[in-house]
Amino acid sequence: MFKHTPNPPESAPEATPGRPTDPVSPYAFLDSRKLHDAALRALDHYLLPQAEKQPKPVTQPSTIFTVLPEVDSETLLAHACETLASANVMASELAFTLSGPTCSQLLGIQQMISLAELSVNRVLDQVDPQG
Repeated sequence: MFKHTPNPPESAPEATPGRPTDPVSPYAFLDSRKLHDAALRALDHYLLPQAEKQPKPVTQPSTIFTVLPEVDSETLLAHACETLASANVMASELAFTLSGPTCSQLLGIQQMISLAELSVNRVLDQVDPQG
């Protein structure tokens, strides 16, 4: 049978500039070592268990808009209810200045705000039933 490809050379290849002397090295070019290191880092990221990974540094959230821990649930619910009522009125008034599909979308948003307001009111009634 005739073979179309020649046999590989028997002797070790000579070193050429930019290529390693090891014929089985995965580093065909100088930059491939960087690619190999990057691949190992990527594999370590996905395959190492969480315990072996370094913990992420603790970040402090921005304190520009914070709710103080000592604020009670009733106050938070009352504030949420007032905010939803205001958003409901704004969405309703804006919807009636528009027409077509934009008006329908805004009325859908207004309806979701109304449903959220009803839910918050129900929870507020359960927190303070005599109020």
